[in-house]
Amino acid sequence: MNPKLTKAIASPVPGRISLAEVARATGAALGRFDGADVARAMSRFDASHVGNEEHPTIADISECLFFSPGDGRIWLQDQRMVLLHTEALGSLRRELIDSLGQEKARGLFTRAGYVSGARDAQLVRKHWPEAEPAAAAMAGTRLHALEGLVKVELVHARYDPETSDYEGEFIWHHSVEDDEHIAAYGIGGSPACWMQVGYATGYVSTLFGRLVVFREVACRSMGESHCRVIGKSAERWDDVEEDMRYLRAREFVGVSGGVSPYGGAAARAAELPTSPRKSDAMVGASSAFNAACHLLHRVAPTTATVLFTGESGVGKEKFASMLHSISPRRDKPFVAVNCAAIPETLIESELFGVERGAYTGAGAARPGRFERAHGGTLFLDEIGTLSYAAQGKLLRTLQEGEVERVGSTRSVQVDTRVIAATNVDLRQAVRDGKFRDDLFFRLNVFPIHLPPLRERRDDVPLLMSHFLQHYGRKHGRQTAGFTQAAVKALLNYDYPGNIRELQNLIERAVIVAPEGSLLDVHHLFTSGETLDKNVLSVRPDGHLAGTSPQATDASHVVPDRTGSGSLGQMEETLIRRALEQCGGNLSAAARVLGITRPQLAYRVRKRGLMVRSELD
Repeated sequence: MNPKLTKAIASPVPGRISLAEVARATGAALGRFDGADVARAMSRFDASHVGNEEHPTIADISECLFFSPGDGRIWLQDQRMVLLHTEALGSLRRELIDSLGQEKARGLFTRAGYVSGARDAQLVRKHWPEAEPAAAAMAGTRLHALEGLVKVELVHARYDPETSDYEGEFIWHHSVEDDEHIAAYGIGGSPACWMQVGYATGYVSTLFGRLVVFREVACRSMGESHCRVIGKSAERWDDVEEDMRYLRAREFVGVSGGVSPYGGAAARAAELPTSPRKSDAMVGASSAFNAACHLLHRVAPTTATVLFTGESGVGKEKFASMLHSISPRRDKPFVAVNCAAIPETLIESELFGVERGAYTGAGAARPGRFERAHGGTLFLDEIGTLSYAAQGKLLRTLQEGEVERVGSTRSVQVDTRVIAATNVDLRQAVRDGKFRDDLFFRLNVFPIHLPPLRERRDDVPLLMSHFLQHYGRKHGRQTAGFTQAAVKALLNYDYPGNIRELQNLIERAVIVAPEGSLLDVHHLFTSGETLDKNVLSVRPDGHLAGTSPQATDASHVVPDRTGSGSLGQMEETLIRRALEQCGGNLSAAARVLGITRPQLAYRVRKRGLMVRSELD
């Protein structure tokens, strides 16, 4: 083997070969972005100078790309990637267009591109958290090129951190989608770079935390010499609904924007068509969320019993309400019952009703929830808490379509669709003898699992914007948006309480923060929440308020936690002490600090703390 390649293979991660290391060892060029041209194009980007020396550069990004030939995996930092023949992608594209039609196929590719762009924005935000907005935005064009989809040429871009307003224009060269579309269908009358448009929308929207919509205004598939795209803040497009319908898996999903991680003001979210109950529209764009929405749409026209599963706070009642509102029963009652909130002695009378004199205190006959939901939908939340006796009566009602009130000898026919929800494993409850197996199989006709928020982080910026606007209106409060530190904290938080917890955090911050100010970390996390060890809380005066309780890996290098010194000074002190302790070894110091080696290398370069030869 070439000795230079042998040296390159000596990666910090055994078995992985870094593209950048191979390039350095062989002397091959990775390709350059013209720094002068980029700087001119970005000159209106908050007056930031962006050139080859601004991080993350193409070399920085290439450091994140690893090949593991021995086990058949490719990694972009911690995200698994895949090499795919363009002809295979073209074949998939043709089959989807021919079987689903162009409109549905375009939506599928746009949403897939959105998820890819959102993932890349999360990578940049995670590994270069201090990158200037312009440099972080340029990283998206470099990632897009590195992944082989298209070469991006920047025409101009502008971002105003005070208003969160964004506008950019780009030229795309060598688009894979165009090559395959033209080969299959020839020159047509509409743009074909659907996945790339979704990628740009997902990347910039996730990076800046507010909805930025990209539109292809010229395309090679329409006979143009190259593709040209324009991206603008959603509210600046006159007819954004036309673009957004490709991003929505279903019509009852709303998408809102308006959160700026760089301290900008929150703009009004784009108003999009939703279900007949527009105020109840759900918000999301992640693949996990869209998968649940597809299932919801499939089962809504039927009368099948639906069982929602998932952790507490994932939005099971919201999904149940939406299922009712898009079903043929939408004009009939929707009755929700939290089975855990009703005493065991009263659950039967609450569900099935009671006759006068059935027991002491029953002074009048009263219909139960099943009768009140006749013709409509009954939602039974936390179904796993029902007593064994109540489970038996519920099973009979589901089987026979009739209820018998407590103290009555006659049955009442009911036409009620049942939707159940649980945050416990009912199969395990059956094995433990706590839940009837026959009732479980009766309920489990059409299960829909709702993923926790930590598994659908693509939706966090959209939910942040939605709740910020909602609680601003509800409490009559004006806020300017979120600080970058707050967005970083919210994107990295694990949300044990899921969407309900995010909702509470933002409502609390809207109330606590001074009128017209930005919401910061100390406005959000005030009730003992445990933050990620790399997320610091900052006081209003800009000084460090303390580190996370989880930050134990670096406890032996933390100088003190009294809050003295600015955040920058504290960070520099931490880095210096870690480097001294590890003899200047970047990889070891990064492990001590609990961050990645690229993150530490970036901070060392930025602060001029050169060490050994590891940065060469």
